[in-house]
Amino acid sequence: MNRYISDLHLGHTNVIKFDNRPFETIEDMHNTIITNWNKVTDKDDTIFILGDFCWETEQGWEKYLQELKGKKVLIQGNHDIKSPNKNLRKYFLDIKPYKEITDNGRHIIMSHYPIPMHKAAYGEQCYMLYGHVHNTREEWFMRKWRYEIRRSCSERGHNRGQWYNVGCMMPWMNYTPQTLDEIIEKEKTFGIEFDGLKRDPVQWWERWE
Repeated sequence: MNRYISDLHLGHTNVIKFDNRPFETIEDMHNTIITNWNKVTDKDDTIFILGDFCWETEQGWEKYLQELKGKKVLIQGNHDIKSPNKNLRKYFLDIKPYKEITDNGRHIIMSHYPIPMHKAAYGEQCYMLYGHVHNTREEWFMRKWRYEIRRSCSERGHNRGQWYNVGCMMPWMNYTPQTLDEIIEKEKTFGIEFDGLKRDPVQWWERWE
């Protein structure tokens, strides 16, 4: 089974405040992420980490990787080690800045950075997963744009707007690696709930206007 997650920022104390993460200490964050990860992951599962895994040296990376179950693939982000040494690479099936796979017949495009106009955006069975923007102004732009693209999709060759933020801090991710089906289904429920308010996509945009 494939699972996806991004922007764990292990070892990064300031990210708690930046994301308004519900943790008192960095140790609380680490314990929650590791517990959540291992609770849903079997040894044969593959976890795709879409960047910004850890904010430490290679020795720090190893410490966390040894505690996390499953097979791991790293889609490198801007805060990841650019050239991991041989010892660190042994913890990953693959390390790349961009990757495409097939997941239960669906084409998955993965990048740390959102690519709304990717090469298969018209495909009914193609999904783009990303991180990087956390729950920021840029994510609100992405969500409004996605809404407008989906609403205007009327022909076979149109972009279908099937892109999803898999940052661990997003409410549908809940600091836990999720399957594609879980991401799609949970995002329907939580995707309109930000800052404790229920908003439709047009109202989301009004926050920034």
